[in-house]
Amino acid sequence: MRPLSPGDPIRLGPYRITGVLGEGGMGKVYVGHDASGHLAAVKVLRPELAHDDHLAQRFVREARTAQAVTSPGVARVVASRTEGGRPWIATEYLAGPTLTEAVRDHGPLDEAGVRALARDLASALRDIHGAGLVHRDLKPDNIVLTSTGPRVIDFGIARPEHGLTLTTTGQAPATPGYGAPEQVLGKRVGPAADVFSLGAVLVYAASGRQAYEGAHVAAVQYEVVHGSPALDAVPEALRPLVAPCLAKNPAQRPLPARVVEASAPPRGAHSLWSQGALGSRIKEHEAKAERFTSPPTFTADAANAANTANTANTAHTADAAHTADTAAVVPEARPSRRRLLAALAAGGAVLATGGGTTAWWLSRGPALPAAADAPPAKLLTPAEYERDSPPKPLWGPVKAAAQGASLLLPMRDVVLFAGLSGGLVAHKVTDGRRKWALPRVAPAAGFVRLTARDFAAADADGNVLAFDASTSEQRWSVPAKADRLLAASPDGGLVYVVTKDGELAAVDTGAREVAWTRDAPRGLPVDPAATAAAGPGRLVVSTAQGQYFALASDDGENVWQLTGHAMTALPPAIEEGFVYLGGSQLVALDLRSGEEAWTTASESLTPRQNGWGAPTVDNDRLVAADDGRLYRADRNTGEVIGVSWPEDTLPPGPPPLIQGNTIWAVEGGDSSGVSAFGNVTSGESDGRLMWTYEPESDGPWHLAGAGNRVFLLNKGTVVAMPVF
Repeated sequence: MRPLSPGDPIRLGPYRITGVLGEGGMGKVYVGHDASGHLAAVKVLRPELAHDDHLAQRFVREARTAQAVTSPGVARVVASRTEGGRPWIATEYLAGPTLTEAVRDHGPLDEAGVRALARDLASALRDIHGAGLVHRDLKPDNIVLTSTGPRVIDFGIARPEHGLTLTTTGQAPATPGYGAPEQVLGKRVGPAADVFSLGAVLVYAASGRQAYEGAHVAAVQYEVVHGSPALDAVPEALRPLVAPCLAKNPAQRPLPARVVEASAPPRGAHSLWSQGALGSRIKEHEAKAERFTSPPTFTADAANAANTANTANTAHTADAAHTADTAAVVPEARPSRRRLLAALAAGGAVLATGGGTTAWWLSRGPALPAAADAPPAKLLTPAEYERDSPPKPLWGPVKAAAQGASLLLPMRDVVLFAGLSGGLVAHKVTDGRRKWALPRVAPAAGFVRLTARDFAAADADGNVLAFDASTSEQRWSVPAKADRLLAASPDGGLVYVVTKDGELAAVDTGAREVAWTRDAPRGLPVDPAATAAAGPGRLVVSTAQGQYFALASDDGENVWQLTGHAMTALPPAIEEGFVYLGGSQLVALDLRSGEEAWTTASESLTPRQNGWGAPTVDNDRLVAADDGRLYRADRNTGEVIGVSWPEDTLPPGPPPLIQGNTIWAVEGGDSSGVSAFGNVTSGESDGRLMWTYEPESDGPWHLAGAGNRVFLLNKGTVVAMPVF
């Protein structure tokens, strides 16, 4: 990042500008932060181009195009001003190097890293195409590597699927070596062009070389159209993944969804973004980002500078006339830039083109609560708790939930549940205080996580709605006649619902429409007790009668079913291509085909009634109750390798919860409560009962966990417990 220069804005809209990230032929990209400390990359059209109608229209299109895409793999547009003065677009700031920088400085990615990169980028392309768009300039410079994975940026030349290549004189349709043959030839460009670019990106990531090289641009473009890609430096195991993407014929390239399936990164591949040299590099970027928002100390000199700024603003009104009314420009005369920035950071005078007026964004309606991610809670040490005695709650119990509430969803800095007075509420995970409420949301319809930031819910009219979990800001709404939300796909691209007509439907979150609607398989009604889980390409539903069936994500076709397996609905657990089911047997099935991988019998004399409960995946293990006892089993073979609780008090119902080094499970029997067990991972010793939380209540209990916190819900009362 470079420091600001004379003539650069020091404020754009709600963003205080702190440095220059880069610049190109159309404009500059700055880094700035708002009053809540949220960073943004702010792209501004150059002053001399602001009155060029063609370029201004393209700038407007970029803002609207990027706003149409909702995907965890795409940098989100958070604000824009595209009318009058100097247009600007603000996207979320991504802390991390570009793929170009990462490969240049740390060398090519290993096979696992390339597969992880391929899956995430293909998922992002699927979301972009689902919004009816083509990116058209996917390249290593437009991919930022963050601690949560790669993110796609820059929709500068993105167009609707039906659009043609830009033909303005001297303007390249895409970056040489990454644009598809049809782009080079000026033909109609569709989603397949992005897949070609993806293949070229993966070649670079795997080898450090471009797929197509030449002495000059024309030679590179000739190779793209007529030559063969240079795959000799790509590991042989990756060539079947990469080569199909680079087919000359667009019809022969795979769809992004197929690339997602074919990439198949091994378990733990995404640790690349948090460990090793690249992980350290990303952490350095994150540390720098934190420093961007550290406010300078406000001194008497800064106060004087603020007063001087008002005078200077009046004197420089004519010079500032070319800027937007949201931009405060660094004057080329005194006062000093440092003093001006200090004054602004401390809430001093605001520069505006008219002199002395309040900035326009301060009156744009009530401010949303700050968005953030809560830090994990501190783990208890052995000295901080007494065996057989539950520790002091982190907060609560608080009477804040509806009497019949049964669902908790912790996300970011809040935990969501049905409110005592109706609607959906969010309470802070750190202290239990309420942060926001959504009265029009119908929490009885359920709510599901979409991405790390957003969740989906429904209103009484059946509209499916998406919100930012931390601020409650609405993202979008789709009329779907939704009666109940079942699950969301792992990438957040689909929300599966039961309609008010009793049908199953999938809402495409990218296209903002219902993708398909299907009747439930014959004899397998999906009533309010049914539960479900979604994995890549499949929705698995468990009915109230303990029957299981799977639907294809793309069209809703029933692909397999398992009947007569249990007595009640037991939530499935999905991990790495397999689904694990409780019932008369603990069973592992291939997620796509339903073929049995292994089964483990129940120890119960009445296995259908008192057999295996719903399992939880714990790395290479499964944790589940059988005949009232809590067991661990090898996830790959089903072999039982340990028992945690030898008493017959755990009903075959909700899956256990794992937080920190603790397993939590709902108890039944004469008394009701929630027990915590030591989570032993070696298999050489059994997990011990640590404590049981059982205040005066007869259940039922519901639980959820995140960030070393366990949230318990019981008859309208919520409490947060620590873990060790």
